[in-house]
Amino acid sequence: MKKITTLLLVSIFGGAITLGSYKLFLEKPNYAVVTENADHGFFNTSYTPTSAKGAGINEVDFTIAAQNTVNSVVHVKNVTVSSGPTTIMEFLYGSGGSQRPQVGTGSGVIISPDGYIVTNNHVIANATQLQVTLNNNKTYTAELVGTDPNSDIALLKIDAKDKLPYLAFGDSDNAKIGEWVLAVGNPFNLTSTVTAGIVSAKARDLGGMTNQSFIQTDAAVNPGNSGGALVNTNGDLIGINTAITSQTGSYVGYSFAVPSNIAKKVVEDIMEYGNVQKGILGINTVRSSTPYAIENGINEVDGVYITSVEEDSGAYDAKLQEGDVLKKVDDIVVHKFPDLVGYISTKRPGDEIKVTIDREGETLVVPVVLKERQTLVVPVMGLEVKNLNPEDQKKFKTKKGVKIVGVPESFRGYGLEGKVLLAVDNKEIGNITDAKNLFGGISKYGKTSITMINEKGERERLIFQ
Repeated sequence: MKKITTLLLVSIFGGAITLGSYKLFLEKPNYAVVTENADHGFFNTSYTPTSAKGAGINEVDFTIAAQNTVNSVVHVKNVTVSSGPTTIMEFLYGSGGSQRPQVGTGSGVIISPDGYIVTNNHVIANATQLQVTLNNNKTYTAELVGTDPNSDIALLKIDAKDKLPYLAFGDSDNAKIGEWVLAVGNPFNLTSTVTAGIVSAKARDLGGMTNQSFIQTDAAVNPGNSGGALVNTNGDLIGINTAITSQTGSYVGYSFAVPSNIAKKVVEDIMEYGNVQKGILGINTVRSSTPYAIENGINEVDGVYITSVEEDSGAYDAKLQEGDVLKKVDDIVVHKFPDLVGYISTKRPGDEIKVTIDREGETLVVPVVLKERQTLVVPVMGLEVKNLNPEDQKKFKTKKGVKIVGVPESFRGYGLEGKVLLAVDNKEIGNITDAKNLFGGISKYGKTSITMINEKGERERLIFQ
């Protein structure tokens, strides 16, 4: 009897061990297991995703796109030299100081077999030396071919003897919300890092950071990813990873990329013309959710509400007018301002587009020829100014100065628009080049005075903090 009891207990105990082992080692958990490594601050994670009804992540093959992309994405090192005081006396009296090299890193994408590389302007800004490391660890000195701060795109060139792996530009207009994408770059100097996500939104406006339209994704992007590739599952380059929204400086779920159609156009312009050819429509508008839009009852408009039309522009020649609501450009439906900006940014002066507008309930399709911008947005304050034409010189009785034709939201209400700007901090302005240089030299944190003249010939002086 004792033997039977012993065998029974052994069997029960053995069965429990077997069942526990199966649960522990063979059955896959459906939750994340996270352990922290206190030595280096990295986290080990284990996660088995569940597929929703329809297409799930397990039905998408990322491997080919990832393999092709990592070999075409490079590590960019930016060396800048800064100088500053090294002693308290140098700090107090502003003399002496020493030069110190500073190193920044980012990513880039090879776009041709002979070594042209696209990256972000902020990755290479103020560089005294640029170094590029390929995925095979070969390192090259890079030359800056050209840059466009407005779109945050820069073009580099390395002299490689062998043909290099590269990515072809895809059509970012064809990207769909919900489509799977991969972000490839070098976050925190972790080279050849691939993350996956979906297109969360298109034509995203970052609230005045730039006059730009971005692709938003939830693929993890961190410092060092800037300038890297955003590709679809076919391996087509549909964006250049540029920014994140974060209160910590690290990824919290939102990342943004310059659409490939904009980046491609900038690159082509730099290679062919040496600078970016910007075609403008020539309209002024007001962005949604601003006090002006709410107060004037245009916050709920589906499209772009035209508040004014610039003289000598394509919109002026096509007789667009205040109160028109722009609904479509060519085949692109326009719901908001970034939809328009994203498409116009791919065009050049001389290009003709078809603009669909709603004018007091009537739908009109108007051909518009884009022109080169005759105005300039000055640094810091963001005022848009233009050179005086003969009519302006006669009306304001001055041959020097620039006319204010656009005012950002933060300076509306001061009565600036339409007046002639004569001086900044008592330094005379002759033309838009002078305005750019003078405004570029003022501090964001000090006081700035501007001298203007109105249509009555009266001089006005305003001081801004």
